[in-house]
Amino acid sequence: MSISGSQADEYRGTAILSTTAYSPDESVLRKRERSEPSFVDSIVGRRGGLRSILAQVEAAAPTNATILITGETGTGKEVIARAIHELSPRRNRNLVKVNCAAMPAGLLESELFGHERGAFTGAFNSHLGRFALADRGTLFLDEIGDMPLELQPKILRALQEREFEPVGSTRTTRVDVRIVAATNRDLRQMVQDCEFREDLYYRLNIFPISLPPLRERKRDIPELVRYFVEQFATSMDKIIETIPEKTMGAILRHSWPGNIRELQNYLARGVILSTDGVFEPAELEKFEPALTEISNPTLEDKVRQEILAACQRANWKLGGPRGAAARLGLKRTTLFYKMKRLGIAPPSDHSED
Repeated sequence: MSISGSQADEYRGTAILSTTAYSPDESVLRKRERSEPSFVDSIVGRRGGLRSILAQVEAAAPTNATILITGETGTGKEVIARAIHELSPRRNRNLVKVNCAAMPAGLLESELFGHERGAFTGAFNSHLGRFALADRGTLFLDEIGDMPLELQPKILRALQEREFEPVGSTRTTRVDVRIVAATNRDLRQMVQDCEFREDLYYRLNIFPISLPPLRERKRDIPELVRYFVEQFATSMDKIIETIPEKTMGAILRHSWPGNIRELQNYLARGVILSTDGVFEPAELEKFEPALTEISNPTLEDKVRQEILAACQRANWKLGGPRGAAARLGLKRTTLFYKMKRLGIAPPSDHSED
């Protein structure tokens, strides 16, 4: 596959952070037979915007230190968590993932710590929790900023003491678990707003890793585009040989508020629509909110304008498949948080749906 114009050479060898598996060629596999890999398969290259991030991953992975990964939604936090696990001495044990935003406090406690038979209505059998499943391995607490406040003291104890009691049990269970947490929220601000426990924040923030948004990794975008287009074309049994310079230029100008996840979705649509070996997706401007021009806008100004534009186009409907959150490639809860932080409120004649 080629990128039309002079951009291809400039961007060769840049770092790729993908959210899908990468299949190395035979020469890479032969090299790995001779020595330990320096990175896992889903992270390729070291010359792009992730160079310092990957160095931090290599430094922290061999230790047992708790790691807090922060970054906007879609930046690849789970990929970094998996890299940390696979580069650690625990790589032959389980990497267990829990999405802390996916269930209410009562169910999340049972999911994390397990429960005894009869502990609550519907508990017909004993259940082994994620902490126990991750014993001698790694526990990835995704969306830790959305963990219910009432559950946080129990999580703090489990992190500090490496022990807990399953729901409905007086038996203390001890585990050897390495914790990697991730969030797209500002935990420090949440502590100030009394929405997150300060002691838990400091216990998690031993080794922080902050992932840059895609708009700050422009040099990586052409390689990411080529990589994903090849992956999607292979899975759809298509041949894409050329990405026009005009298309690449439009992709580079886009702000990608949904980051790599949004880029993946856009490229998948493009591969579906492409014919004759040329990547020609729908016009990118149809997916990007128009911004009002202001002089010397800050990053916060741009984010505010993008959110306002998306809300206006969605008639201030925030959720649902046609709502502002979907247009921006964000979760509804994430959009609420950003709007609150930026002081964005719907007009008086609209409700926050």
